[in-house]
Amino acid sequence: MGRRRASLSVVDVDEATTWIQTVVPNVGPLRLVQIEPWASVFAADTTGGVVWFKACAPTHAFEVPLTASLSCRWRRTVADVLAHDAVRRWLLLADAGEPLRRVGNPPERWEAFLPAYAELQIGESSHVEEHLRNGVPDLRVEHLPRLYDQLTRANLPLDGSERATLAAFGARFEERCSQLAAGGIGPSVQHDDLHMNNVYAKGDELRVLDWGDASIGHPFFSLFEVFRFLAEVNRLPPEDPWFARLRDAYLEPWGDDVRDVFDLAQVVGGYAHAIAWLQQRDQLPEAQRPIFDDSFSTILRLAMRC
Repeated sequence: MGRRRASLSVVDVDEATTWIQTVVPNVGPLRLVQIEPWASVFAADTTGGVVWFKACAPTHAFEVPLTASLSCRWRRTVADVLAHDAVRRWLLLADAGEPLRRVGNPPERWEAFLPAYAELQIGESSHVEEHLRNGVPDLRVEHLPRLYDQLTRANLPLDGSERATLAAFGARFEERCSQLAAGGIGPSVQHDDLHMNNVYAKGDELRVLDWGDASIGHPFFSLFEVFRFLAEVNRLPPEDPWFARLRDAYLEPWGDDVRDVFDLAQVVGGYAHAIAWLQQRDQLPEAQRPIFDDSFSTILRLAMRC
């Protein structure tokens, strides 16, 4: 259900192992866990438990300083970064436990996690320029109408009538972006891949990993994926009370009643999510795009239903 597909990635394992040994003594051999277009992930055993090594692709170099800075400022919400090398695009992470998918994506764990995630976003609003300088993609609301126009001009995995509907919505989308910008919530970092595979539990601790899809945008966009997985994996119907309950848990740290802004952000956020998928797609080799498009078409149609 994610946007990632396997591709070859080259990592000098000996060099990486030597680097890890300068941080964590008695580290065992690196074992490959996952290869993606955007990163390669390895695990290694140590006397203190498992550590995780991630080598990011050049297109995702921003993930290293972003993860390191978030881990430093939000130790109870983001996985612990043991070391990082921005030049080589390397991250070394402590083990964060098991992903929420292992326990069935329970809504009550999201209810516990979302307020802490909101606090992170509120705090990171003062670091937006830092993140932009480090290459985090810029999907701020004021840029979305231009990016939406690029979306409509792309060769999308939709039929002709769907593409026409998408194009016709352009003026209304720009209007909704203006309304959202006037809603009083400024930009911040937003994960954009916030689901059961990227939030990990270790006892009562819940931490988010994998910031490779993150952007600077409207913070409320993050709940688009949370809600999508609850609908598709947990089979919760739209009227299920969990959606309102999780919305309210997430919004509580924001203070004022911004439920109307949240609802509007879910509409705009669906298209922002599709725009981010298009940017990922543009970075893929041509041969990999048909597989990617199987999921991309689902995201596009879901956005158009909002």
